[in-house]
Amino acid sequence: MSKLFRAVIMGPPGSGKGTISERIAHSFGLKHLSSGDFVRENIAAKTEAGVQAKTYIKKGLLVPDHVMTRLLLPRLEEMTKYSWLLDGFPRTLAQAKALNSACDLDVAINLNIPLETLKERLRHRWIHPPSGRVYNMCFNPPRVQGIDDITGDPLIQQEDDRPEALVARLRHYKDVAKPVTDFYKAKGILYTFSDTETDRIWPNISTLLNTKIPTIQSDARCASTH
Repeated sequence: MSKLFRAVIMGPPGSGKGTISERIAHSFGLKHLSSGDFVRENIAAKTEAGVQAKTYIKKGLLVPDHVMTRLLLPRLEEMTKYSWLLDGFPRTLAQAKALNSACDLDVAINLNIPLETLKERLRHRWIHPPSGRVYNMCFNPPRVQGIDDITGDPLIQQEDDRPEALVARLRHYKDVAKPVTDFYKAKGILYTFSDTETDRIWPNISTLLNTKIPTIQSDARCASTH
């Protein structure tokens, strides 16, 4: 039986994590685990950690490490038979250490996108808060402007995606993310990809993962057809 493969993907808001995660999941048969989805599921299910997370989110605050860890780690324990890619966690060194104590990672993908590119992408970004679906008016617009494709609900632009809030948000991300990338660099599993376009980054990520998980690809695809 093939060795299971575990990876995380990191990058600032607007870096294309979601798009690249979906491509990885589709191309290599990994489970795409989104921390945002887990948070929304726990809030909807009114779990203890979900209720806690909601109180922070309603105040516009980041969900603290101990709550995020309580949300995420039990779900990862359910995934012991699967290869997966985790998107949106860890965001801090404390979260990275908690994840490290729960499982061994093979790869940490870090997306390094220029500030001007991020500003331009986020200026055109609109979201559907209940589902977390993200649209970009330039390259991934909704079928009807301002309306979610699935539900017909109105889309919103997050306050912290607006230009005046964005630079501070990205600076905060950089400050918090550096200890995490340093942590994975020290473990020898950090791979950083830099460019202004997702389509130019993708071939390099695909090449890396082909060297890391050559046997999992076919096994996972076979498993998914049964």
